[in-house]
Amino acid sequence: MKLTEVQQQAVQARMNLIVGANEYDRLFLGVIFSEVIGGVLYAFAQSETLAAEIEEKYALHLSIIVGQIAATPVEFVQFLSAELHQRHG
Repeated sequence: MKLTEVQQQAVQARMNLIVGANEYDRLFLGVIFSEVIGGVLYAFAQSETLAAEIEEKYALHLSIIVGQIAATPVEFVQFLSAELHQRHG
């Protein structure tokens, strides 16, 4: 299930409330919450380093938030580099 632009914005707004403006700007600016397939949320960050940090710190938060917004269970969060999204998107 591909997330709509409105769903992506809702996820971004909730994460901003949770982590605060400075942390949000550092980690989440430019993040794309792409789709949920088979219980896996696929998302893309600006770099592999940011992707790993977001996944480590906020995967649980994101699985709950995206599950609620998209009305589908999210069991796992997979962050990848935005370069992969540009090549295959």
